[in-house]
Amino acid sequence: ELEKLGLRDDVDLHVYEVPVEYQTVQRLIPALWKKHSPQLVVHVGVSGMATTVTLEKCGHNVGYKGLDNCRFCPGSQCCIEGGPECIDSIIDMDTVCKRVSALGLDVTVTISKDAGRYLCDFTYYTSLYQSHGRSAFVHVPPLGKPYTAEQLGRALQAIIEEMLDVLEHSEDKITCQHEH
Repeated sequence: ELEKLGLRDDVDLHVYEVPVEYQTVQRLIPALWKKHSPQLVVHVGVSGMATTVTLEKCGHNVGYKGLDNCRFCPGSQCCIEGGPECIDSIIDMDTVCKRVSALGLDVTVTISKDAGRYLCDFTYYTSLYQSHGRSAFVHVPPLGKPYTAEQLGRALQAIIEEMLDVLEHSEDKITCQHEH
């Protein structure tokens, strides 16, 4: 749906479907970062428990015990051996949530600090580690429970555009602070 809607003109949008497989994530996420060198990667995952569009603040390194679609689970039960337990996104999710909520879309947006210790969290942590925090993860409920594809597409469009705006303004501040 987001591919149909697109983003603002100065943004190149690349959409990939990531299989629910630990080993594919470990190979694919670094390869995509290397290929595109993006300003930001936003992962979107479906959660059967979600009733809102949920912005995840951080990814976790350990606690992966569930088998993936290939019936595989990392023996170490972690993403990156020796990596920090938790990595926060450099995107201020509270600000993004407030801004998107203020737009009056017919979708509720909330914040979470636990993406679930399965492939969503595993993917997010792997991407955060690869990007030094320049990643985001959005959990969405299954289609029709309660939102349509169009509602979710519009919500994701607004969320990503706000994330890019927050990122650009935080980088302006960092540049400004270094000059003084």
